[in-house]
Parts: sequence; C-alpha cells; structure tokens
Amino acid sequence: MIPLSPSPLARSTATGAAAAETANAQCAPLKLLCIGAHSDDIEIGCGGTLLRLLAERPGSSVDWVVLSANEQREQEARASAAAFLAAAGSSKVWVQSFRESFFPAAWVEIKELFEQVRRATEPDLILCHRQVDRHQDHRVVAELTWNTFRSHMIWEYEIPKYEGDLGQPNLFVPLSRAHADRKVELLLTHFASQRGRSWFRADTFHGLMSVRGVECAAPDGRAEAFHAHKLVI
Repeated sequence: MIPLSPSPLARSTATGAAAAETANAQCAPLKLLCIGAHSDDIEIGCGGTLLRLLAERPGSSVDWVVLSANEQREQEARASAAAFLAAAGSSKVWVQSFRESFFPAAWVEIKELFEQVRRATEPDLILCHRQVDRHQDHRVVAELTWNTFRSHMIWEYEIPKYEGDLGQPNLFVPLSRAHADRKVELLLTHFASQRGRSWFRADTFHGLMSVRGVECAAPDGRAEAFHAHKLVI
C-alpha cells in the first residue's frame, strides 16, 4: 500500500473501474504506528507527514509510542500527541520511562515492550528512527522496530542534531505551508522543557523542511524526508 496520494501524473493514467478502485484505496483509513525514543522525536521527525496523512485519510488510527519521559516530559508528550492526533479517528498513546541515553542497557525490557505493541496493532505504516542515527537510544529503537515488525512498511525519519548525521534520504513527503507551520507551532507550544536548547528553534525545523522541499521540488517549498530500505507496493 502507498499511504500518500499519488502525483497528478499518476492519477491521470488511471481510468474507469481502475481509477475508482485506486481513488477508494487512496481515501481508505490507515493504521499508523509512530515510535520515538524521546518525547519530542516523533513530532520533529514526522509531525508534518502525520498532519498530512490524517487530513488525507479520515478515520485513520494511530498508536503513538514514546519510550523515555520523566513526569514533565510525559505531560508534554501527551499534550503534544493529542494536538498532532486531533484529526485521527482513534489513537492510543504509550509513554514509558526508560532511562534516557541508556537504552542499550535496557534492550531486553524495551524488546518486551515492542512485543506488547506488536500484539496490539497491525500497522499499515511505521514511522521510527534511523538505524544509523548517532544517538544510541535512537539506534536501539530503530533496530528493535525492524526486529519486531519484519514484514511491515517502515519509514525512518531524521532528527537534526549536533552530530550532523542527517544523511541522504530517499523518500520525500511534500507538505503544504499550513502543515509545516502547524508542525512548528505545536512543537514550540508543547515542549517548554526544550526551549533553552540551542537547536530547538523555529528556524531549525523550517530550515530542514525547506532543504528537503528543494530536494523534491515540493510545490509549497516544504517537505519531510525519510529513509526507506524496502517498499512493497
């Protein structure tokens, strides 16, 4: 399944019954699974894409998994998830308290959580960290996502950071200016604990979306990018 609506060129090649079948598939609700090591990772990595998907696929359901959050960060995570998922048909938010930066030492416990999630959902699309991300917590999440969901469509999102590990993505999701602006607005509104960090700024998030927009000729000049190792369509 291709979760996003195809390009106008692709739409123009379908006619008759085939066109109707394609149109129905493009409007069908999706089951989404979003996984982030920390409370703002999902929003930073794929918040705009989620806003677009939920707008294009009414009735979609979302499982939203955050693995590390203290009391303040959990409150932020839940409030932010509620805002980003306002248009979802249904949602379930999982917030855990694994020790930040020590995920490799909690591999077994995190794997057990992933198995719980696996039993609870059969997602059409999974959004998670990159396997080659330089943050150890992010890598553990990515590795266990692929280990647990072996036959699912997985898009690995990117997180800007000091280490400079963004790479060269191969999958781009153009965003409307409204969705890009809304993503940044919600990030800055809900994560007060991060406002003192040098990178947690509107221009950081808009800048990366602008670069990715250039790379895919996005009509509104904004996009999010992902690494997709295998796509079955």
